[in-house]
Amino acid sequence: QVQLVESGGGLVQPGGSLRLSCAASGIMFSRTVMGWYRQAPGKLRELVARMTSGVTTKYADSVKGRFTISRDNAKNTLYLQMNSLKPEDPAVYYCSANRPYEPISAPASYWGQGTQVTVSS
Repeated sequence: QVQLVESGGGLVQPGGSLRLSCAASGIMFSRTVMGWYRQAPGKLRELVARMTSGVTTKYADSVKGRFTISRDNAKNTLYLQMNSLKPEDPAVYYCSANRPYEPISAPASYWGQGTQVTVSS
């Protein structure tokens, strides 16, 4: 059974930073495309960043240069370092996983429960 558990969300001031983590289990983590998505109230879920098991990454234009996705295959953990947070960044952030060996273009198959990020002064 695949489990994705996010942590690290919270309240931060504009311009601040947060680091999200996603602990994965029940999946061949080192062979799986992982990602972060977010959903704000009244909006559709949108891609934030995705990463292959190697070094290939894909970012939404809105977060390029501010957010960095990374992974520790030895710890089965995915990260999202979020810097220079803006008022438009608040959302529930979800960790995602593909099935093993799928390309980065394939849609995610598994989702975490989400962690809330709030940006407010």
